[in-house]
Amino acid sequence: MTRGFSRLRREDLLKTACEVISSLGFGHTRTLDIARAAGVSQPLLFYHFETKEQLFAEAFSYAAEQHLTSIMAIERAQKPPVERLRALVRLCAPGTNLGGWKLWIDAWAESMRNDQLESTSRKLDLYGRRVLREIIEEGVLSGEMTCPDADAAAWRIFGLIDGLAVQYVVHRKTVTRKRVTEMVMAAAAMEVGLGPGEL
Repeated sequence: MTRGFSRLRREDLLKTACEVISSLGFGHTRTLDIARAAGVSQPLLFYHFETKEQLFAEAFSYAAEQHLTSIMAIERAQKPPVERLRALVRLCAPGTNLGGWKLWIDAWAESMRNDQLESTSRKLDLYGRRVLREIIEEGVLSGEMTCPDADAAAWRIFGLIDGLAVQYVVHRKTVTRKRVTEMVMAAAAMEVGLGPGEL
């Protein structure tokens, strides 16, 4: 009973930490901010996480696991490649989760100085690209898609998503959510030989 409550409390703290970091950024978030948002004392926070750095690293890992679970569901879905490609691109498109993208972009910057964040970020990027590449390869084999280099296509699609995410999150007045989603879907469709509206 106690251990179950402890696990639940720890997950609640990680979820709250993600929300606070997404709002304030890694560089401006204090453990006091997270404790207040979670409605707990700082000593309780440090009971679960020995240092601020550990808390931040585990919060980012928690966010990455949530995203990983969503990608896994798409990977395992018994659906045609085009449908899974559509689902994966929509999941990752910049306009779908503003809070999540704020956290990711900030984490990328911190990853240049933090090995734990870099490792988590890299593993998720590699996994997402592999799933995308395999979906494209399946689509080519089934005749639904045409693509001479699935690996390069996966790099380009995610490169566009990442770049547009920075523009959408940092310069929100320059492009709309609808527009970034349209651009990502159109580019992904072209990469795999689909026409406008087919993805």
